[in-house]
Amino acid sequence: MRTLSVMMAGALLAGTAADPLRSATPPTPIVADVSETAIAASNAKVAMAYQVLVMMWSGRFAELGHRFVAPALLAYRGRVRTNCGVMRANNAAYCTARNAIYFDEAFLARLAGAAARELRTDGDMAAIGVVAHEMGHAVVSQLRADSRIPYENEAAADCLAGAFTRDAQMDGSLEVADLDEAFFGMAAAGDPPPELTGNRRVDGRILTRAALMGHGTGEQRLANFTTGYERGAGACVAALRS
Repeated sequence: MRTLSVMMAGALLAGTAADPLRSATPPTPIVADVSETAIAASNAKVAMAYQVLVMMWSGRFAELGHRFVAPALLAYRGRVRTNCGVMRANNAAYCTARNAIYFDEAFLARLAGAAARELRTDGDMAAIGVVAHEMGHAVVSQLRADSRIPYENEAAADCLAGAFTRDAQMDGSLEVADLDEAFFGMAAAGDPPPELTGNRRVDGRILTRAALMGHGTGEQRLANFTTGYERGAGACVAALRS
């Protein structure tokens, strides 16, 4: 994203913490398939995007007469025990009990690198989109708009990541390749097809559970993201105005 550094400066003048990214665990010194340089570069972009996300959602909440409490941004590698249980490797998640976004820093750097190789870009928006999705969970949680159906919460978070991308386009900070990178990240994070047994009744239950409990297929995730990108935050959560 071309002007993230400029937007971050504005966030700092507004009083946002200068160093939002903290480590949830002592870093593992070696990751076989991604360099420390790539991880550091990814972390820097994620931290800048976090500042912009906090500024965006703080403004939206203020319009509603509410205060957005920015979640902590915590990097880890491999596995880490949290207030919300064990966060596994190659993952990112929002922990409601701690109001914190946890992310495996090697995983995000790896995702950005994969997008860069596939699209011949810098790949940064693939990783930023993951953090925007987790911030979406924080938004939904603080608006008390959570659904009992896990998939609906995931769909809303994907949609809000799209709304963030829409805002970036409207203020001129979205680069030409950023949307493709975001799509790449969403498609890569889609749920794999469930393993079926061949028994129609059992498979029906498996498919129903997958539809209710998962993040959605790559196609569903892209569709939900696109809804937010095209129609704004109000299309994701009724309490928000587009």
